[in-house]
Amino acid sequence: MATVFETPMDMLGTEGQTLGTSEWMEIDQDRVNMFADATGDHQWIHINKEMAEQSPFGTTIAHGFLTLSLLPYLMKETYSINKVAMGINYGCNKVRFINPVKVGSRVRGISEVVSVEEAGGGIQLVVKATIEIEGEEKPACVAETVTRLFG
Repeated sequence: MATVFETPMDMLGTEGQTLGTSEWMEIDQDRVNMFADATGDHQWIHINKEMAEQSPFGTTIAHGFLTLSLLPYLMKETYSINKVAMGINYGCNKVRFINPVKVGSRVRGISEVVSVEEAGGGIQLVVKATIEIEGEEKPACVAETVTRLFG
């Protein structure tokens, strides 16, 4: 279940709070192929099932940056702000791809507030976003995202 805030300023003082967990989302080959086309990254481990079957993974895997790019979709299920005029992705402090996402796997996002501070008439929010893989001990990705939110 998602945490709901009325305004961005209501997030001040929430450091350390887990905001929520998204629903599971399947990563299928069509999504991986579309990402390969969009980025020009057609490495065989992502798009050639026959070759990938001979790899240590036994199948094709999602691009690490595809996994990272799912954060906006997954995080919108973990928290929301009712009265926000604008949000801007400000960057990432750190990103780690810990475990590959095999095609056919399901992933979900968990968000935890690292820091919140006033910035430029709004807030700067740093969230530790973890993308888990169903049935796996290690997550696919852990990233600290930085967002500016204005009411």
